[in-house]
Parts: sequence; C-alpha cells; structure tokens
Amino acid sequence: MLKPSKLRADFIKFLLRGNVVDLAVGVVIGAAFGTVIAAVVKDLITPLIGIIQRRDYSQLTFTVRGSTFNYGDLINAVVSFFLIAVVLFFFVILPINAMVARQRKSATTSDPTTKKCPECLSEVPIAARRCAFCTSVIEAAAAT
Repeated sequence: MLKPSKLRADFIKFLLRGNVVDLAVGVVIGAAFGTVIAAVVKDLITPLIGIIQRRDYSQLTFTVRGSTFNYGDLINAVVSFFLIAVVLFFFVILPINAMVARQRKSATTSDPTTKKCPECLSEVPIAARRCAFCTSVIEAAAAT
C-alpha cells in the first residue's frame, strides 16, 4: 500500500502537470466567455430583435397544467451557442489552421539534406561520395 505522503506528492505532481493546468484555465476562461456571450445575447441582441419584430423573446413562455416553459430562454441559449461558435471559428480555428498550413508549407520547402544511394536505395548525406551501407561510389551532386 502506498504511503499517504507518496500519494500526496503524486497527486500534487499530477495537478501541476502542464496539461491539467492548461485545461483548468481553458475551462474557467470558457465559462467566463460563455457568460459574457449569454449577457450580450440577453441584454443586446434579443432586445434588438424585439425592436424589429416588436417582441421580447426572453419573456416567451407557455403553460401546461400549471408548469411554465420558458422557451424564450431556449431561443437566447441557441443564439448564444451560435455566437460562441462563430467567434471561436473566426478568432481561433481559422487563425490556427492558417498557422498550421504556413508551418507545413515552410517545412516542405526546405532543401533536402540526404539523397538515395542508386545501388541499395539507402539514405546518405548529400555531400557523400560513397554509400555508408554498400560502399558503392555515388556521383557528385550537380552544383547549382
């Protein structure tokens, strides 16, 4: 059985790993961002839609046998979800995809550092005159 001090040390090591801390920060910021977007939808966008259609969606309800269903809040939640999705797409996903594509493009344009041996097809350095594997003579690369 593990000693309590060993368990405590392992638990603290687990908590302080980079992935756990990053995930915790991401969840907290995501929750705060969701709250801000919900407030924007409830306090700005829904009243603007209400001005156009002369209706306040946040107050829409219906009652069945004494139970009240606030489907206006559902409309606000759906609008909030789509706004969060749009913001994440344009400000997170698109920039990351562009950065990854740029990184892949720069990685493929680098000059080769090896060439194939014509006899055994193993990889040898560009400047090699003989293959390290089969010792065959390799023609010098053409100077550019």
